[in-house]
This record gives sequence, structure tokens and C-alpha cells, in this order.
Amino acid sequence: MSPGQWVACGMTGLLIAASLTVYAGYRDALSIATEEIDTDAWGDRPAQVEGIHNILLLGGDNESEGKRPDVLVIVNINVDNGTATMVNLPRDLIVDIPQCDPVGEFPGWPGGLQQINHAATYGGLDCLGNTVETTTDIHLDHMVMVDFAGFENIVDTIGGVELCISKPLDDPKAHLSLDPGTQTLNGEEALALARSRQSTEHKNDMGRIKSQQRLIGAILRKVTSGETLSSPTTLYDFLGSVTDSMVTDDGFTVDKMAELAIAMREVDLSRINMVMVPVVNSQTHQYKVDPKQPAADELFAAVASGDVLPEEESGDKGEDEESAEPAVEPGDVSVRVLNGTGRTGLADTFQGLLENQGFTVAGVGNPGPRNPEQSTIYHGPGQEAAAQTLAAALDTVRTEEVPDFGEELELVMAADWKGLAGDGSAPTGGGGEGALAELGATSAAEDTVSCE
Repeated sequence: MSPGQWVACGMTGLLIAASLTVYAGYRDALSIATEEIDTDAWGDRPAQVEGIHNILLLGGDNESEGKRPDVLVIVNINVDNGTATMVNLPRDLIVDIPQCDPVGEFPGWPGGLQQINHAATYGGLDCLGNTVETTTDIHLDHMVMVDFAGFENIVDTIGGVELCISKPLDDPKAHLSLDPGTQTLNGEEALALARSRQSTEHKNDMGRIKSQQRLIGAILRKVTSGETLSSPTTLYDFLGSVTDSMVTDDGFTVDKMAELAIAMREVDLSRINMVMVPVVNSQTHQYKVDPKQPAADELFAAVASGDVLPEEESGDKGEDEESAEPAVEPGDVSVRVLNGTGRTGLADTFQGLLENQGFTVAGVGNPGPRNPEQSTIYHGPGQEAAAQTLAAALDTVRTEEVPDFGEELELVMAADWKGLAGDGSAPTGGGGEGALAELGATSAAEDTVSCE
């Protein structure tokens, strides 16, 4: 089995442990805490698709003593095509939390709209699992909670992770202070980056998710580099750092972990992808977000059915179709976002969405001398292609050339503003197809930021 095959579902870590059933001594030594989950009480559940396994991975925050997760990820494992897709749900996502009965220390919930991670406060993993399944219509097979201390220990156990820090990062609240350049982060530094909002350009949960995805990719690359897997001592310490800080549903036994990992022998890092649910400003809760429709439901449906990645093509495309690529990549487009809609905070929120699509947002603000009635992208001479790349990602915008503009674009959102294109898509570097390519997903095989 190759190093890439060992990690099977990668991000969960526990599935790495599960694949070690060949190390019988390790298997017996691992100890995992569990929480009872009563899925029979969830009512009508989404159908379970053969060959598809969905695990809800949660990162518990320390302030709530692990009762309210800060990180929510659906890990979708397709054993038939050897892929793992990780779908981040922002903790600030407003959803309809179903009624949850009081149990033990949890007070229960009558049902209604609320921030998704609050479901765990109302009814533990049981209530949260029901909420995620109801929201996404994705059948959840198992649930796993890892606390922040466990994340820090994991990074330290593997000797740190290498990341490019493109600019100085400073966030006293998250205890984060990093100089620019490629460097190896220890557990404390990695945890600080994973928790920090203020160090991200848009200073919200979407920006933090982007940092978390980069860290997860770095961990997977380090674990599969050979150093961890080739050393029994390091391997055992790594497994201990994962399992010591983990709580799973009571049905996720070590045997089931092993069965799943063995079924995923053919996975490769390039087939482990990460994406965030597309969002818009919440209509009911200030400073929160709602799922962007229909793009969010389309992503959920693709994940539920196992159709997130396109099938391998037969090679019979025409020459023009094979060579078709965006004239300008989103990563080469720099834009300033100006809010002329009258809706407070819209530019800040949309900055995160654009950056999730790969664009560079140079800043946000209010319109100056250009305050059009229609949402408009202003560009300088020779920047038509860049403007068209941005326009292709948006719904109903016009473009206009300004003679004295440089390379930076200016997007002015007017009263007719409708956000991203209706399907949530944007041009991506590889010209790929499928739900992930349309939503700007990233692969665990390489970092999305380069210091070269």
C-alpha cells in the first residue's frame, strides 16, 4: 500500500488509524471515547447510497469545553472511484434546526432558525447530526469530534507543517504572530492560524475556513511524505495524538474504521478535495450567512450521490474544447469591491466569496466618483480579459473601460446586485467540470499559496 493509500480519507485522521489493522498491537492500544446517537429519532432520513460514506467531522472550541464546534466538515468518501471530498459548513451558517429534546446537560430546542453549530449546545452530537442531515439531505454514517488541543498535538507529533505565509500575520486574540515566507509551523502556531479571523483579509469565518483547508492539506502532505509512516514510534505517537482527543458516535467502532479504510486503498492526495458551501448574507440574522441557492443544494446533491467529481473523459473531445481555458486566471485578477447597494457589510462578506473563487481582493469600501445604477466592473485599457473573467463569476454585471485605470479592477455593486452567478460557478485554473470545479475547490496535493 502506498503512502497516499494509507491516508484513505485523510482529513479525519482516525481513518488513518483505522487502516493500521495490520498493526494488531496498535489497534488494541487505541482508545476512543464515544457518545450515544439515536438516529432512529431523526425521522425520515436521506437514502444511503451504496459505496458512499459520509462522516461529519467537528472541531470543538475550548470556550464551550468542546460542546459547540468551531469547525464543521462533511467528509464524503466514495470507495468506488477512490475520492474523498471535504465540504466545510461555516459555523455562522443560519439553518432551520429541528426540534431537539432535552437530554442530560443539554436544554433542548423547540425548532427554528439559528446558527448551525448551536445545535450541539442544544442537544449534543445527536441534535447537530440531525441538523446537518436535515439541512444538506446527505445521509451521515458517522460523526467525529476532535478538540483544538488534539489538533495542536497532531501537528507537533508529525514535526510541524510547512506553509507559505504570504504576508505578516498578527492576531493577538488568536495568539498568532507569523513573519512572511515559507516556514514550518509548530502545533501552537498552526492552531493559532486555524482559529484566527483577524489575520484573514475579510476577517470572517469564510477566511478562516480557507486557512483551515490549507492546514489540512499540509498535514496530509506531511503524513504521506513517508517520514511518519516509516517510523513505528512516530506512527504510534501520531495515532495516539488523534485518538486521545477524539469523540465518535457509539456506532463508529475500530472495526468499521478499518473496513472503510481498507475499501479506500486506491485514494491519492490529488483525489482529496476541499470546498466550502457557497453562502450569501443572511436575511434573518445580522453578520451571519445563509446557504446560497441553488448552488448550495446542487453541491449537497452531488455529494450525496457521489457525483462531485466528473467521470474520466473518453478522450473524444474536439481540439478546440480540449484547449479551451480562461484567457485570464482568477488568481491573476485583482479587484477592489465597492458597496453601493445600501446594505451594510455586503462588500466585506462578498470579499470572502470572491477570494474563495480564487480572485485577489485589494480592498473594500464605498463608491467614489463612479456610482452607477447598474452593477459595473471598471477596468483599464488592455484589461478586458480580466474584467470578463470576473464578470463570468457574477450575476448580471456590466463592464466599462476607464482610460486612466491601471491593472486593478473596480467592482461597484449597485441596487440591482445579485451576487455570484446563478449556479455558484466561476472560472477555475484547470478548466475542470463538475460541482467542485465550479465552486473553486482545492486539492490536498498542493498548497493554494506560493512564496516563490
